[in-house]
Amino acid sequence: MTFTPELAVGIAFVIFVALVLWKGMAKITVGLDKRSKGISQLLDEAQNLREEAQAALAGYQRQQRDALAAAEEIIAHAKDEADRMKIDAEAALAATLKRREEQAVDRIAQAEAKAIQDVRDQAVDLVIAVTTKLIGDNMSADVQGRLIGDATGELAGKLQ
Repeated sequence: MTFTPELAVGIAFVIFVALVLWKGMAKITVGLDKRSKGISQLLDEAQNLREEAQAALAGYQRQQRDALAAAEEIIAHAKDEADRMKIDAEAALAATLKRREEQAVDRIAQAEAKAIQDVRDQAVDLVIAVTTKLIGDNMSADVQGRLIGDATGELAGKLQ
């Protein structure tokens, strides 16, 4: 075998790699171990953060479900309250309408009674006026005097 420049470079390369591995292997191993520990710590921290985030997410989802349930309960209560208020309002309206109708009927009855009484009063006044006129026109003074005397006597007898 002949010693060629390529062979010399190959042997030098192998010796260089051997020396680097022999002297640098401890440092490379220590560096890789440190890096491995750092990566392991970062992975553990990331895992812890992920678990905390999942716990927080579950808490927020539970709060959201509770809030939705509370909102649905409030809406249902509001609907029930609105229905009850509607029923109460309808009952109050019906009572008010009935009371006003009764008042109107009473007013009509009072107005009718007053109208009938007014007609009777006018009829009595008319009859008295007509009777007075007829008596005054058709009765003599002697008959009038006698009737006045009888009425006065009757009145005196009733007063005693």
